[in-house]
Amino acid sequence: MSINPTLSEWLNLILRWIHVFAGIMWVGTTYYFTWLDARLSEEEKAVRNTGETAQIWMVHSGGFYVVEKRKVPDLVSRTLHWFRWEAGTTWLSGFALLVLVYYIGGGALVDADVSDISVSAAIGIGIGVLIVGWIIYDVMMLSPLRKNEKAFAVIAYLMIVGVTYGLTRVFSGRAAYIHVGALFGTIMAANVWMRILPAQKKMIAALNAGQKPDDALSAQAKLRSKQNTFMAVPVVFIMISNHFPRRRLRRSIQLGCARCVDFARLGRGEIHSQGVRLELVVVAGLQKIYPIIADQVNDTMFFG
Repeated sequence: MSINPTLSEWLNLILRWIHVFAGIMWVGTTYYFTWLDARLSEEEKAVRNTGETAQIWMVHSGGFYVVEKRKVPDLVSRTLHWFRWEAGTTWLSGFALLVLVYYIGGGALVDADVSDISVSAAIGIGIGVLIVGWIIYDVMMLSPLRKNEKAFAVIAYLMIVGVTYGLTRVFSGRAAYIHVGALFGTIMAANVWMRILPAQKKMIAALNAGQKPDDALSAQAKLRSKQNTFMAVPVVFIMISNHFPRRRLRRSIQLGCARCVDFARLGRGEIHSQGVRLELVVVAGLQKIYPIIADQVNDTMFFG
């Protein structure tokens, strides 16, 4: 399947702008609420014995704002604002770019010097990695393994390294690199739409029925949101990495792969008073993979 080059360029431009701006809104709200929750937790500890409500006062764009967290919101007289389409738009535009750049025609997807595989088989593998990757992650998060951070980290580490290495043996360097980012993005978007939002809707339904919301639903949504916060680091790096010129390509690939497997350390970052500190992992096990990826990249000026 092919597409008119002019149409392809316009679609590429439009989808990239949508993808980047939606990603900015998604990551921005994610980190804002992470910061907000951390500050409110500190305020709750400070006013625990005073009977006062924990509040955060802020100033921005010529106005003052006050925010407080409630366990039981006033659903009757207030409009509840949801944050969901930032994630949906980012993933949909990203997948559309994946199809446009890699799946249509398949020229950027396969490399005869890497693997003798058909375009249709490569597309099947690419989509399969996204689906199966999410299922495995979700099963791990629903199992008791989620309570054991060390075991979760070890297993996730091995899986990401294995997926990264495996993709470089099937796809072109560019395609392997972007599919790792697509896997992270798919997990993040699925966390929002398939776990966080349904949990929030169940909590609201319980409140409307005059019942106490299940604390397990709140904990589940918060944990998934926390993991999305840390997964945003490798996702953003891969999203903008095509702006690195070729002379910096090898180094950008090394950094990108190291950030990708940072997923293995999710949940181990700490929220501090000065902001979010992320523990970034440098993986010695991928040192042998970097040259393989770099050698497979098409001889173009930009990577992406």
